[in-house]
Amino acid sequence: MVIVMISASQNRFLGRTFSTSLMVGLLLTFILLVPAQAAERMAVKVGLANVRSAPNKKAEIAWQVTKYHPFQIVKKKGDWYQCKDFEGDSGWVYKSLLNKISTVITIKENCNVRSGPGTKNRILFIVDREVPLKVIKRQGRWLKIAHEDGDQGWIHASLIW
Repeated sequence: MVIVMISASQNRFLGRTFSTSLMVGLLLTFILLVPAQAAERMAVKVGLANVRSAPNKKAEIAWQVTKYHPFQIVKKKGDWYQCKDFEGDSGWVYKSLLNKISTVITIKENCNVRSGPGTKNRILFIVDREVPLKVIKRQGRWLKIAHEDGDQGWIHASLIW
């Protein structure tokens, strides 16, 4: 049996170190988990949707988006959702135009869409920046996606939001 003797000052230091480590760990857990749970995403389910400047049908149309365009939901007001897009732009979309389908949007120019999950697979087609895509399956950092026109393939997670 080994007995280790520590002084009172060492005991206080170890106690403070443990307490500090515990508090930092809890803080990091809170920071990492809360935004992930709070960030609800939805996508446009119709061919073309208006994004408005205020939550009513008479408000100015700020811009329009196409099917599968993903949004982060900021808040809800009646039958309207305040949405933020991948560029941080915000507007209001009527609830019947949105759905909880999993979608992404390309954030780079000339994104290769491949026949399988990996760079050694054949390039099926190339999509430009700001193309919304429906997510069919995930495999590691690769996503099997479908375009609105029915084309399917695999895209790397670094190319999408």
